Amino acid sequence: MVAPRACLSRVFSYVPFLLVLIDLQCEGIEGGINAEVEKHLEMGKKLLAAGQLADALSHFHAAVDGDPDNYVAYYRRATVYLAMGKSKSALPDLSKVIELKPDFTSARLQRGNLLLKQGKLNEAAEDFKKVILSNPSEKEQNEARSQLTKADELQRIITQARAAFEQQEYTAASELLDILIETCVWDSELRELRAECYIQLDESGKAISDLKAASKLKYDNTEAFYKISIIYYQLGDHELSLGEIRECLKLDPDHKQCFAHYKQVKKLNKQLTTGEDLVRQEKFSDAINKYESAMKTEPNVFQYTLYAKERICHCHSKNEQAKEAIRTCTEVLEQDAGNINALKDRAEAYILEEQYEEAIKDFEVARDHSDNDQGVKEGLERAQKLLKQSQKKDYYKILGVKRNAKKREIIKAYRKLAMQWHPDNFQEENEKKQAEKKFIDIAAAKEVLTDPEMRKKFDSGEDPLDPENQQGEGGQHFHRSWNQWQGFNPFGSGGPFNFKFHFN
Repeated sequence: MVAPRACLSRVFSYVPFLLVLIDLQCEGIEGGINAEVEKHLEMGKKLLAAGQLADALSHFHAAVDGDPDNYVAYYRRATVYLAMGKSKSALPDLSKVIELKPDFTSARLQRGNLLLKQGKLNEAAEDFKKVILSNPSEKEQNEARSQLTKADELQRIITQARAAFEQQEYTAASELLDILIETCVWDSELRELRAECYIQLDESGKAISDLKAASKLKYDNTEAFYKISIIYYQLGDHELSLGEIRECLKLDPDHKQCFAHYKQVKKLNKQLTTGEDLVRQEKFSDAINKYESAMKTEPNVFQYTLYAKERICHCHSKNEQAKEAIRTCTEVLEQDAGNINALKDRAEAYILEEQYEEAIKDFEVARDHSDNDQGVKEGLERAQKLLKQSQKKDYYKILGVKRNAKKREIIKAYRKLAMQWHPDNFQEENEKKQAEKKFIDIAAAKEVLTDPEMRKKFDSGEDPLDPENQQGEGGQHFHRSWNQWQGFNPFGSGGPFNFKFHFN
């Protein structure tokens, strides 16, 4: 459903267009018109009535060129501009009409209304006063009096708004400026003043909206582009900040403030984008250096420090530097408890450190702050499996190696433990039985962790040697005994042993 206010606004936007159509029906408009100009005016009139504005405008251009002193041509061209929403172009034509025919009240009244929208209240008031004194029609007189009253009221409000701003009463000032801008929609200075209020009230989005409007209302408004860039920069959006400051320099390449800010944003943007490129290339150590440089480039804007630390946390986690990742991710989460990326990366680091309960907590918090993040869901399930697995048999702990240990480290640890726990080293029956059990676990750990496929299953929370997990693969069961390992050489080139499976 369309709001009544919107409907009224649309209707009022067509008022100038309707007025001129009525005016075009009136006969007896005086003006020195030669035959060619008359032809263009008549054709433009028909096209205007048919709503073909661009074609009508072409004919009125020709009419003005053919007779530069014909106020009718200027007036009709101004009306087309108004219908097209090009009020800035209409204003000079209306002024030319008034210059050529000072008693043309309709043109003066329209110019007054345009000046009012531009916030030129004194000039608008002068036009309305002259309309009242020019013996106008009753309709024109009533409109002129109403608009003159509005102009006087707006003068009073703008004085109050500026006083409130000077007294740092920004909420009151912004509310008064709301009233002013509702009428003075094309006044760039009022919008910039309201933007300053919004900045002080920490309403950055509204400030940016007003400044963008001001940059369009005033062609060379370098100050607006500079302020927009600064706001984006303070918000942590270096890319948008860079785009806006470039617009400032397009208008004035020698603008000192814009150029100084441009150099700062460009340097920071380069460091952060290079860091992301290095992450994509999995050059995590180099990426960390870039993010650390970015924090030095801009140490005073909290958002950049937080972002750089979040990415450093990610790099440490991916680089399997668990302790460093946990420390940096924790620093991020102390400032932003719901940072999903930091929660996920710290959870992965906890898994590397075999702190599964802590990993589960982080994944659960991330799940509560995210909308169906598949990575969070999968990570939580994996951490839960690993916790359950750790409460049974952990092959990494059996060999005394980290979860990210290389194959040669695993074999080295295995050989050392196999020699230590070989049952032939023990004489007492109880000790020998304990050694046999220990030796079988060591051998099983070596088998799983040196086989890439079996290790992958184990890392995902599944024990590939657990009979329960074998049931889904055709119900296969197996058992191992010490007799199967007798006579092996733990230092043999072909490996210390081969498992033998007995199927039920």
